[in-house]
Amino acid sequence: MKALKETIIQSHTVLDEKVYGRRLENGCQLFVWPKRGFTKKFAVFSTHYGSIDSHFIPPGASEVVHVPDGIAHFLEHKMFEEEEGSVFDRFARLGASANAYTNYTNTTYLFSCTDRFEENLRILIDFVLHPYFTDENVEKEKGIIAQELQMYRDMPDQRVYRNLLEALYQVHPVRLEIGGTVESIQKITKEQLYTCYNTFYHPSNMVLVAVGDVDPEATLDLAEQEIMSRRPEFKGDIRRVYPDEPPAVKEKRREERMPAAHPIFYLGIKDVETGKKGEELVRREIAMDLLLHLLFGRSSDLFAALYEEGLINDDFGAGYAATPSYAHVIAGGETPDPSRLEERIWQGIEERRRRGVEAEELERVKRRFLGQASAQFDSVEFIANAFSSLYFRGVHLLSYRDLIPEVGLDDVGELLEKVLRPEMAAVSIIWPSGNGKVDQG
Repeated sequence: MKALKETIIQSHTVLDEKVYGRRLENGCQLFVWPKRGFTKKFAVFSTHYGSIDSHFIPPGASEVVHVPDGIAHFLEHKMFEEEEGSVFDRFARLGASANAYTNYTNTTYLFSCTDRFEENLRILIDFVLHPYFTDENVEKEKGIIAQELQMYRDMPDQRVYRNLLEALYQVHPVRLEIGGTVESIQKITKEQLYTCYNTFYHPSNMVLVAVGDVDPEATLDLAEQEIMSRRPEFKGDIRRVYPDEPPAVKEKRREERMPAAHPIFYLGIKDVETGKKGEELVRREIAMDLLLHLLFGRSSDLFAALYEEGLINDDFGAGYAATPSYAHVIAGGETPDPSRLEERIWQGIEERRRRGVEAEELERVKRRFLGQASAQFDSVEFIANAFSSLYFRGVHLLSYRDLIPEVGLDDVGELLEKVLRPEMAAVSIIWPSGNGKVDQG
C-alpha cells in the first residue's frame, strides 16, 4: 500500500535503536520500534483521554460538555464488549493476551503475543474503533464497576493515596477517583458514552505503537489501511476545560482508621508552577526525580537513618507526577510512628537545603538514571507504554534519555528551594482499626 505520508525514521546512535513513524491524513500517529530477536511482540493503541477530562468542548462545538466522573474508565470497560461477545475471546483464540488501563490523562488498549501479530493488530484497531453501547449493557456495567470501586475503597494503600490527593487539591479533578464514585457512575448514559467516544477516540487524538520483531513498513502499512478504512476524516482540536486550582492545599491532614496491619503515612507536596509542556515539563520531572533520589533513594543518608530508626521499611518511596495542569510530590509508606516520620522527613529536607547539592553527587545519580533508561529498552512493554505516554506530552521516547544530562545544579536547587516547602504540603494517614489506641512504638 502506498503511504499517505512518508515513513520517518528516527534513530539514536548511542542506544543503537531505530523507530519508524508515519502520520496519517486523519491525524493518527503510528510508530514501530523493531526489536530483532525478541520473542514477544507488543502493541498499544492509546487515546489522549483520561479521568480529568470531564469538561470539554468537542470539535466544531461551542458549548462545554460536562459528563459524570469516572466515565473515561467506564468507557474503557465497555470497549471490550461487542455484539457477538467479548473481545478478550477473539485475542485468546489467537494466543494473545489483551488488557487496557485508564489514568488521569490517557486511556490505553494493548495486547502481547509471540505469533500471529498482524491478526492481533487488526483486532486491536477494529474493536477500539468500533464501539458498541446499549442501554442494557451500560446498566449491567454499573454494577460491575461499583464492586470494583468498593474493592479499592477497602484497600488501605489506595485509600491513603486518594485521601492525600483530596487534601492537596481544592477543585482540580485529579483529586477524584479515576473510576468515579458509585453515585457518579449511576448517572452515566449510553448517549454520554458515545459523546465521549466520538470526541476523544478519533484517530487524530490517538497514537499506535508496535514493538517487537516485526517488519516496520509492513506493520505501518497494515495499521494505516485498517485505521483509514474506518475513520478517514480529520477532526478539529478538542478543547479541555479545567478549573483554576488555588495554590493553597485544601487540608493539611487527612486521617482515617480501617483494617490495616500497620499505620500508613503519605506526605504530599503541591507544585503550583504548572502550565509547562513538552520537553520543559519532562526536564522538570527528571530534575525532581533526581532530587528525590538524592533525598530518599536507598543509597541516601536520610533513607539509611530512617531505616535504622525503624521508621520505614523497604516499601518507603517517593515520586513526582506532573502534567500541564497539576503536579505534586508524594513520599511515604508503612511506619510505626507517622508523626515522627513526618518530622524526620522535613528535618532531612531542611538539612539538604542548607547543605545544597554537589555537582559530583548529581552527576553520579544522573549516570544511574542513564543506565536505568538504557536497560528499560530491553522491555517491549516499557517501550510501548512509555512511548505513548511521552508522545501525548510532546516528547519522543528516544529523546528522553538525552534530557537527563541537560539537568543541572540550578534546576535541582530551584526545586529544592521553591517546591519542597511545608506550607505546600498535606499529610494522609491510615491508622489500623482496633480498640481506639494506636501503638506508636
